[in-house]
Amino acid sequence: MKAIILAAGVGRRLGKDGQIQPKCLLKFNGKSLLERHLNYLRHYQIEEVVIAVGYQAQRIQDEIKALGAENWVSTVYNPDYTKGSVISLWTLRQQLAAGDDILLMDADVLCDRRIIERLVKTNISNCFLLDRDFEPGDEPVKLCIRDNHLVEFRKQVALGLAYDLIGESVGFFRFGSAAAHRIATRTEYYIADERDEQPYEEVIRDLLLETPESFGYEDITGLSWIEIDFPQDIQRAQNDILPQIEVAKNV
Repeated sequence: MKAIILAAGVGRRLGKDGQIQPKCLLKFNGKSLLERHLNYLRHYQIEEVVIAVGYQAQRIQDEIKALGAENWVSTVYNPDYTKGSVISLWTLRQQLAAGDDILLMDADVLCDRRIIERLVKTNISNCFLLDRDFEPGDEPVKLCIRDNHLVEFRKQVALGLAYDLIGESVGFFRFGSAAAHRIATRTEYYIADERDEQPYEEVIRDLLLETPESFGYEDITGLSWIEIDFPQDIQRAQNDILPQIEVAKNV
């Protein structure tokens, strides 16, 4: 199994905190988000990590070197990193289509290590992570469940959509080799159709709606995590999420 981390974006919504450095280099208790991800992945014996980089790519490469991880972590450069994140998937199409099971991860998430464990150890080949404890609004990417099947994966849920359960997607996924290959193929369609401003989630959503029986989810409600998009997220990560993660390490 290999891990693919998306870390090319500028982080404009963070203001000055996003302009100073890539979001994955934000530090909490002295460790960058990237260092935390790599520590978790090493702990769960992930043998290869490929990172899509763009904005200030050299700084991410310097961090990889400083962590002594060059022998198992590599980068792929997305020159169009100011456009939609679907382009990062497209730049990783060879890795997606290589025949491996993959973990696909957003780089800008601070999380409890057990969230990664759920993906590594799940019996679900193509697995989303769902958190039922979330604040409604336009920002969270929602997962909707009906009859124990995923029926939607998007920020905007259509009015009238019937579902039994709704939660927020963590932004980490597990895909078997066949699904990873489908993702690679579908990203090429997006690029050919000049839909390069789209978020990568739209590609995954297409495949989910085509073959919902091929996908499942793990409910991680109660495990601590936060995606860092806005300045207030940094404060919440520092003041609320990090202490919970530190406590969980000793459980």
